[in-house]
Amino acid sequence: MNKPFKNNRNIILILFAITIIPFLIAGYLAQHPEWFQPSTNRGELIQPVITTERNELEGWDTFSVENIKELNGRWVLLNIVSKKPCERDCLDAIHKSRQLRLMMNKDLTRIRRAVVFLADIDPENLASIWKEDERILRLKAKPELAKTLRMLIQEAPGNDWLILMDPLGNLMMKYRPGFDPYDVKKDLAKLLRISQIG
Repeated sequence: MNKPFKNNRNIILILFAITIIPFLIAGYLAQHPEWFQPSTNRGELIQPVITTERNELEGWDTFSVENIKELNGRWVLLNIVSKKPCERDCLDAIHKSRQLRLMMNKDLTRIRRAVVFLADIDPENLASIWKEDERILRLKAKPELAKTLRMLIQEAPGNDWLILMDPLGNLMMKYRPGFDPYDVKKDLAKLLRISQIG
């Protein structure tokens, strides 16, 4: 076999392999989707996104009534309190959302925090939180929104869910009880980087 013929044969084999290998890889990934994780977010996307109106949330106390407009045009971390009392898990979740907001550094002003009560809570139960966290908004959800929020957390009803609301009022991502604030930070940093609003 002469050398030019051997070189031509090798080139043809290489071209054939280049053409076939992508199809073989695609076929393998189609049969084994667990090998390919397209999503990089840490929270669960709410699909379809739930659109809310600002009047579906109302202030629970005087401070919140006066400052509820601060939700407009901002990303909002919503701590959901669905049952009473707000115990250690609930207090920890509220504290984690506070630390999370502080971790956002230069984007701090683009984010607001709120606790949304779906149950009647004794104000004394949360007095210690309010003393050290005076700027957090304390809100009540109107019945229709409260029902929607209860449906979102029905797999693990509790007081330590975190829901991310975009500047247009869309509930778009949820974090389960025991969420890691660093995971939320990664998702939020990515959203803030690409967001043209808020």
